[in-house]
Amino acid sequence: MEDSERYISATRFIAAPPETLFEFIADPAVQPKWDGNNNLSSAAPGQRVHEAGDVFVMTNVGDRVRENHVVEFEEGRRIAWRPSPVGETPPGHLWRWELEPTTGGSLVRHSYDWTALTDPARFDRARANTPETLRASLDRLAAFAEAATTEQ
Repeated sequence: MEDSERYISATRFIAAPPETLFEFIADPAVQPKWDGNNNLSSAAPGQRVHEAGDVFVMTNVGDRVRENHVVEFEEGRRIAWRPSPVGETPPGHLWRWELEPTTGGSLVRHSYDWTALTDPARFDRARANTPETLRASLDRLAAFAEAATTEQ
């Protein structure tokens, strides 16, 4: 399998500043409200990410609890984490969000990289992530941000 098949991304403009969007992404308790993969169930409040090295815990659909090890972080601009079962080494996949300020809002790229995933038992689940599912998260994040901006 080619590495190019194991890295997917989607990009879209969202009419909100990067700082606003980043708050929704960096706070795990908010993520299930806009997740387009329909994979996230819940996360305890108070886990807002502040730096690389942070770990937040998320419960996925099916009550699978995951630790998410933050490996990239630039406040308001970029965040990436490697999920793993609790207490285990991350198996090799990465979720990344990159935000770029533009006139009237932000250009947001969401990517999923499983080039380092070596466990064949996880490949089918990894393949289920597509540019369309990433785009669904972008679209739901946009709707969530626009609704939050309207409420202010």
